[in-house]
Amino acid sequence: MRLLVWRLASENPTWGYCRLRGQLKKVGAEISTTSIRRILAEKRRPPAKRETWRQFMRTQASSIIACDLFTVESLRLKTLDVLFFIDLHTRKVLIGGVTDGAANAAWCAQIARNLTEAREGHDGPIRYLVHDRDKRFCPVFDEVFRAEGIEILRTPWRAPRANAYAERFIRTVRTECLDRVFLLGERHRHSVLETYVEHYNRERPHRCLDLVAPEGTKDVSPLTIDDSIGRRDLLGGLFHEYYRRAA
Repeated sequence: MRLLVWRLASENPTWGYCRLRGQLKKVGAEISTTSIRRILAEKRRPPAKRETWRQFMRTQASSIIACDLFTVESLRLKTLDVLFFIDLHTRKVLIGGVTDGAANAAWCAQIARNLTEAREGHDGPIRYLVHDRDKRFCPVFDEVFRAEGIEILRTPWRAPRANAYAERFIRTVRTECLDRVFLLGERHRHSVLETYVEHYNRERPHRCLDLVAPEGTKDVSPLTIDDSIGRRDLLGGLFHEYYRRAA
């Protein structure tokens, strides 16, 4: 009996004593809740652990999108605000909107109303939207998504790791692109961001996706000695994309 109790508790760490007793009863094992508590205490493995935020984000990734804002500075010291969304399952990024220093609550709410591409190509229904407590994510912004049946998850104050996927993309786009390019005007900044996000989604390998790009790659046959590899340069040679030339 002890082995069975330990097995069920280890395989289902979120179950409490009563839940374990009920499952054991279903298979014909009659045991009291007190006995289950004593057995697990001997094993020093308390049941009913609450699911951590990290575990929740990983287990529910297929139904979560996250959003955040970041700023970009130009040579003329003008600030560009960028609102983006990231699919936690595919890591695909969508630039929701870009504005020249006027990212207020009304602007974010309008972006939310206009947003339709965030759900394209998503395998399952989106259940959650994660964002921080920036005042620009106003109640109107949240209500647009709630009307679509999406639950809003607001991260705690001063807890950037709670929205780690979005924060990681901000770091990536800065170190790989924005910190290495002199941004001239607004049109140039739009072009650079669009080019990088397209490269990120279509070509950039992602470690969490087994070195596959967010949009996926086609299966290719093994490389042979007769194959020739071509290269495409992006943003003046800042990025290189490689492909197999047609025979």
